[in-house]
Amino acid sequence: MHTLMISDVYFPRINGVSTSIETFRHSLAKHAVTTTLIAPAYPAGDATHESAVLRIPSHYLPIDPEDRIMQRRHIRALLPRLRDNPPDLIHAQTPFIAHYAGLDLAQALGVPCVATYHTFFEEYLYHYIRYAPRRWMRALARHFSRRQCNALDAVIVPSSAMRDTLTGYGVTTPLHVLPTGIPCSGFHGGDGKLFRARYGIDASRKLLLFVGRVAHEKNIELLLEATARLRHAHPDVLLIVTGEGPALASLQALSSRLGIDDNVRFLGYLERHRELHDCYRAADLFVFASRTETQGLVLLEAMAMGIPAVALARMGTCDIVNPEQGCRIAPDSAEGFAAVVDGLLGDAPLRHRLALEAHAYARTWSADAMGGRLAALYREWTGLSAGMETMGEKPPAAPARRAGVAAT
Repeated sequence: MHTLMISDVYFPRINGVSTSIETFRHSLAKHAVTTTLIAPAYPAGDATHESAVLRIPSHYLPIDPEDRIMQRRHIRALLPRLRDNPPDLIHAQTPFIAHYAGLDLAQALGVPCVATYHTFFEEYLYHYIRYAPRRWMRALARHFSRRQCNALDAVIVPSSAMRDTLTGYGVTTPLHVLPTGIPCSGFHGGDGKLFRARYGIDASRKLLLFVGRVAHEKNIELLLEATARLRHAHPDVLLIVTGEGPALASLQALSSRLGIDDNVRFLGYLERHRELHDCYRAADLFVFASRTETQGLVLLEAMAMGIPAVALARMGTCDIVNPEQGCRIAPDSAEGFAAVVDGLLGDAPLRHRLALEAHAYARTWSADAMGGRLAALYREWTGLSAGMETMGEKPPAAPARRAGVAAT
């Protein structure tokens, strides 16, 4: 079968949505599902050089300069081409232009439209629209999410916490919990000694690592405050923050106010298939304090590299960290977080055991298994069985059940 995905973000823009799309596209191919992706064109060009990615002309987004706004007229212009080889299903990955264009295409082609709810917008919007009261932003996000989800044929959520949240909003569309898996073969190697030498970090220095978008909703402030407390027991402790984003300047200012400039380095984006792996191998612990993750995929990536993690158990991270295999749950306070990290930094045998656990545990979140589950859902939603595909048969496409609701 063939699925048309559509997203407002994709590589070279690096974030969890881009990673999830890439992971699922590769794993779906192993389950006889081909995918075409509609995504924005970026000024830097398509660094991925992937096949079956249709790049759409896009505009600058002032509120978030890293992202782009696709032009819907160019998406509509794809319809003749899509009618010649229609997809069995439309899968929207983001709730902006991609959502509404996906509904339009599904209605025009007479196929179902589903979406993945990647972002916890209730705890996200107020970071970017600060002039409005927080309670207004939360109410707006809930209304927006409920209306969009109820316009779809099905919604995929990456964690049970996100399913429960959307149910609380009044979403009545069927919700399916399906996390993004880990392509285990892609997380190996890496040279921690080389990384430390490259950045002049002493081999004995205790190194904490955060990987992700440097954004306010990631709660990196808590990591800086915990580092300030850790200096008393570990004067040379070093927190490395990789990635870029709108919170960088304020975090650098906070680091200076806390007097920890010598204990923090902001490295920006690292090449994710080589230098980032070196960075993981150099770390003693991975630290993560986000309260808004719908899954926390980067936790699994670090653990797949054999790095023990310390994280909050909030929203989507609960599904990953609650078993405490290869990780430890920290209190949601700088003092409590620092205490958990301090205990692990002082216990090398325990860190070694957790590293082995982390490596094994991450492999239970196999991308191939998750891809198989998504392929089965696709076939359920379209009425298309694997056996019929093998025989070259295809039933009439089911019309998008609610495609007109949000498109009007």
